[in-house]
Amino acid sequence: MPLQVPATAYDFPFSGDIIASETAIVVIDMQMDFCAEGGWVASLTSALPLMREPIEPIALVLAAARSVGMKIIYTREGHRVDGSDLTDVKKFRTQLAYDGAGVGEYTSLGRVLTRGEPGHQIIPELAPHPGDTIIDKVGSGCFYGTEMEHILRNNGIHHLVFVGVTTECCVHTSMREAADRGFDNLLLEDATASVTYELKDAAVSIIRDPSTLFGTVGNSQNFISVLDVLQHKGRMQENGNTPPT
Repeated sequence: MPLQVPATAYDFPFSGDIIASETAIVVIDMQMDFCAEGGWVASLTSALPLMREPIEPIALVLAAARSVGMKIIYTREGHRVDGSDLTDVKKFRTQLAYDGAGVGEYTSLGRVLTRGEPGHQIIPELAPHPGDTIIDKVGSGCFYGTEMEHILRNNGIHHLVFVGVTTECCVHTSMREAADRGFDNLLLEDATASVTYELKDAAVSIIRDPSTLFGTVGNSQNFISVLDVLQHKGRMQENGNTPPT
């Protein structure tokens, strides 16, 4: 039996055994503005507890992925200090969503989604390690206007595991972009969040449906269990033993 992560619509990866060197974890926008006290979400909504729910599962996933040498890629959404890369329509939409306090406005963590401000940084609980990749983006998707595809291709990555926020926006958009570029995608349901459960459930159900073609849906526990087996096999090979099939 192939070593795959149990998931719906299909077990991951679609091609058979999971291979660490061909798989990357993509951590979408786990930034202070979205997931920390004093940030954008915390300052203007009551959704911070929801947005912080995936922190522990993500931390466990990252530890397991690092143990087998998987590549870790973080994304950060943010704009230039002068706002020259912020479109009028995005500013309008974010003001509409957050009661007039859109991108570039001030919270106690500085200007919202502005590069160099405290709110733009990854939360300390999930701080990148040396050697991890950070992709700065201006849009929802991690491929639009970034080096993402070049980095994946140059590292021989074919399979992507998505975690982070928000499920219905930046995570969903990134998975759709990845699918269009031929990458195989797994969403870890308990390692992602939205500002409401309704939005998250709707977004997950779209990915879970095999007719949408964007990827498949699993959970962090099953993913970590598969990596534990992968790590065990690697140790046996290092010791000159042949692991059972």
